[in-house]
Amino acid sequence: MSGTRAPADILGFEVRAISGAPIRFADFAGKVVLVVNTASRCGFTPQYAGLQKLHESYASRGLVVIGFPCNQFGGQEPEGEAAIAQFCELNYGVGFVMAEKVEVKGPGAHPVFRYLTSALPGVLGTEAIKWNFTKFLVDRAGHPVRRYAPTTPPAALADDIEALL
Repeated sequence: MSGTRAPADILGFEVRAISGAPIRFADFAGKVVLVVNTASRCGFTPQYAGLQKLHESYASRGLVVIGFPCNQFGGQEPEGEAAIAQFCELNYGVGFVMAEKVEVKGPGAHPVFRYLTSALPGVLGTEAIKWNFTKFLVDRAGHPVRRYAPTTPPAALADDIEALL
């Protein structure tokens, strides 16, 4: 992201993949994007399987799932990128995009999460992410349309994804 002004949509952001390669959200113009903060040692970690199923079901129609590992909730993602990538592949066959490990709340929150939480506040208007596996659905134009609680299983997003595809 260049300059100090936030982009008008998510397409203005760039992040690094877990491999270190750049991920440009502009490359996802015309696609539906699901952004999720993840962790490998969380009670919700089995949601990786559901996220992978969404990826397999809808990627060919334009869905991009992006997982962002985060260690801010109970220290449930203590490993580095290589170990996280290996865990996701071996245990859940993750084939969707995994970004670098980031912070999703507080002063060190990654700009993508500052943008998403501002655009889609949570319960009672709070912007802060409360736990791992909070999900944000973004339409084909890069506009955030819905935020889901960590307890919402990925399969429950299917109708909303279908409507945007």
